[in-house]
Amino acid sequence: MVDTATAPVVSAVRMSERRRLGVIAVAAGAVAMAVSLIGSWIPSLWGDEAASLLSAQRSFGSLFMMLGHVDAVHGLYYVLLHFWVHLAGTSPFAIRLPSAVGVGIGAAAVAWMGGRMRGARFAVIAGIVAAVLPRLTYAGEEARSYATDAALCAVLCAIVVEIALQERRSPALWTAFGIVLVFATYLFLYNLLIVIAIGAFLVMTPTARRHLRGFVTATGLVVLASAPLLVFAYLERAQVSYLADEAQVTSSSVFVQMWFGAVPFAIVGWLLILVAVGDLVLRTERDRREARALAAGAAPVRSLGTEKPDVVLLGLCWLVLPMGILIATSVVVHGFTARYGTIAAPAAAILIAAGIDRLVSLTGRRWVGIIGIAAVLVAAAPVWASQRGPYSMNESDWNEIAATVQANAHQGDGIVFDEGVRPSRRTRLAMSTDPAAFSTVKDVTLRVPYAQNHTWYDSAYTVEQAAALGRFHGIDRVWVVEYSMPGHVYLWGTQSLEQLGYHETAKYSLHRSVIYLFTR
Repeated sequence: MVDTATAPVVSAVRMSERRRLGVIAVAAGAVAMAVSLIGSWIPSLWGDEAASLLSAQRSFGSLFMMLGHVDAVHGLYYVLLHFWVHLAGTSPFAIRLPSAVGVGIGAAAVAWMGGRMRGARFAVIAGIVAAVLPRLTYAGEEARSYATDAALCAVLCAIVVEIALQERRSPALWTAFGIVLVFATYLFLYNLLIVIAIGAFLVMTPTARRHLRGFVTATGLVVLASAPLLVFAYLERAQVSYLADEAQVTSSSVFVQMWFGAVPFAIVGWLLILVAVGDLVLRTERDRREARALAAGAAPVRSLGTEKPDVVLLGLCWLVLPMGILIATSVVVHGFTARYGTIAAPAAAILIAAGIDRLVSLTGRRWVGIIGIAAVLVAAAPVWASQRGPYSMNESDWNEIAATVQANAHQGDGIVFDEGVRPSRRTRLAMSTDPAAFSTVKDVTLRVPYAQNHTWYDSAYTVEQAAALGRFHGIDRVWVVEYSMPGHVYLWGTQSLEQLGYHETAKYSLHRSVIYLFTR
């Protein structure tokens, strides 16, 4: 118990520590946001981002009609983005900005909770790692909810850390936890998996077990509040059935792509994580031996179990359990892809920081920490740069398509897009996301615009169907935009145009597409 005479001094010291951590957290958040934001406008948008943008541009009536058929698990994100694009516009920079902010919030939460459990040095290291972790810097430049998902999971863990540090029950903090968890779940259903990691952390932390009742109550109420979303997710489960067509769980996707982006960073990251986890195992075994010795009366009494909650234990539960469940169930459910690991990316940052911090403690040399941070930065730099190339978003070259058509098309030309590939790869999305660049051409095969469709994308006629409807009447020049892969071009409409009397007069080979000009 603190003496009443010294209580004001202790309180002042604690307040000073919190202010210092607050400054570190804000600085970490600002740096992380800037790192994600720089160059975010360079890559072309890609299929998933098109789903975000086109959904956000719908009227609410159109959006909710679509959500009744597809993408209900992303509905809240689309609603929020709807308001944002009406305020900030639809440029790549504008629609990716919220994700950069999300990374900043996540990094701030990581620095704060790490500092609360390990001190200011750890907070600085964790904030730096979170700012440059490849999975987060990628999410921070993508117009999807993943960066915000990671941020909300980090905020939830930070709230739990504050609760675990309390000696008394904390109904106000559990209320805040429940509110954030409901929001996070409706933003993306898989965010609910964070409760498994948090529950395991509380169970394995002796001083935090007294808070389990509050955790179970808050989580149970959130699950009940999320029941409508769970129903829609089940009904729309076929939407992710394409994941079964490709091998999603591979050594590369799990050990490299999920958090680290490239093999060099993965080597650095996993080595530092092993240092952190190895230290946790050794400390746990030491505590068990001391507890057994104390029980046998062979050791002096000491305050076992009164230490602060362990940041490495939290990070390990967070890193392994949510994604481990998705990976283990992927054979049946097909619900895993490496990008879903973004929700556990802050945990990877925490464990890497813990590895660096442990090496500093073992050696007693600050320069060891500087070398560790430098290794992380050096390994991250080329990944960050590659993420900001013109084709870094799933090899999309929509900016090139738009620029080529805008520079060469004449007023009144027709245009035909490759409709033979999966919706997220269709070249038509270049026009849907940048209609101004295609203002001179006529979309001769458009059937139902996305805003009137129950899916997020346009539906189109074949060339033959459009011709039967007279769509090519009076059009002597037609542009055809085909999707291509290395060594293979998908030819969807060219043969049909030749049968209508058109012939190829120009060809433009781009990164992932080929544009033809047909005339008659």
